[in-house]
Amino acid sequence: MPKVLIIEDEASIRAVLKDILKDQKELKLEVDEAKDGVEGLSRLEQDHYEVVFCDIKMPKMDGMEVLQQAKSKGISSTFIMISAHGTTEIAVDATKLGAYDFLQKPPDLNRLLITLRNALDKNNLVKETRSLKKKVSQKYEIIGASQALTGVMEMIEKVAPTDARVLITGPNGSGKELVARQIHERSARCHGMFVEVNCAAIPSELIESELFGHEKGSFTSAIKQRIGKFEQAEGGTLFLDEIGDMSLAAQAKVLRALQESKITRVGGDKDIVVNVRVLAATNKDLKKEIAENRFREDLYHRLSVIVIKVPALQDRTEDIPLLVEKFLGDIALDYGNKKKEITKEALELLKKHPWTGNIRELRNVTERLVIMSGDPIGTADVKKYL
Repeated sequence: MPKVLIIEDEASIRAVLKDILKDQKELKLEVDEAKDGVEGLSRLEQDHYEVVFCDIKMPKMDGMEVLQQAKSKGISSTFIMISAHGTTEIAVDATKLGAYDFLQKPPDLNRLLITLRNALDKNNLVKETRSLKKKVSQKYEIIGASQALTGVMEMIEKVAPTDARVLITGPNGSGKELVARQIHERSARCHGMFVEVNCAAIPSELIESELFGHEKGSFTSAIKQRIGKFEQAEGGTLFLDEIGDMSLAAQAKVLRALQESKITRVGGDKDIVVNVRVLAATNKDLKKEIAENRFREDLYHRLSVIVIKVPALQDRTEDIPLLVEKFLGDIALDYGNKKKEITKEALELLKKHPWTGNIRELRNVTERLVIMSGDPIGTADVKKYL
């Protein structure tokens, strides 16, 4: 039930506003009152209110000061300021201090209700966004306490706040994408897009269009203009996964983009300035690829300002119990079931297994055990379904 606070020194206006809000049965509002700014701020410190209707001219503490102090204390309530002496200047000042909207007395009923509904919708959207961000962060959380992983996390902490390019190496399924996402989430670019390109999954003849975009008519199937991944990642992070599988022609264009911070769409002649942080990953030995003329040495040096080596699961087996616990929780959430337990003996068997597919393989095996086994998952289950 959304809670609304009315801070108003005139009892008659408080009563009218409360009656109006209480009449909105579909909103199911809980409405409280405060007779001045001091009482209003005290209520805000003691309870959470979705929306606050706050008069500006009041004794003891005016509405602007209430708003300012509430925001400085980290109170997240949405403020709608009201005044009988409203001017454009006051409305602008209130907005600068963090007010959502400004209403003049006596408030127009339709305007008041529309503003209230919009404020509640905005609050719901903010909550949903926070919830989604939390889920995304949990999905890409790096789990483990091994020495090998601790070294990786320390490097992430140091490099993330910078704009340095990072080359992430490691075997398939070891978590290179998780490292890239953690770098993005901990950087100043975290509010921008994280755009991923799997260079191994895109045919060589299409990779340039994918990265740089194309103009209409630049080739047979180019029926309209397309914005490439570099432009989509503007102000954020571009993650070039499996960079070792990129064609030499595309490598040359990526090199230019990194050198000049400019790209040109396929079929175009206009330079487009881009502000993108590039992270790259590969499971290949790029120095060997360079020696065999399959990868450009100058591009390698551009990409590898910092190199982070992600260990194979076999090199951090002490992390397996933590990873399995995480996967059991995630899978239970995905399926809407109770989280299954696993015995210590079963975990020991999992630790001894040669994980050629690394964390990805462990996740798949855990899901298989959840589906096919009882509760708790025991050694017989592991032997049967591993």
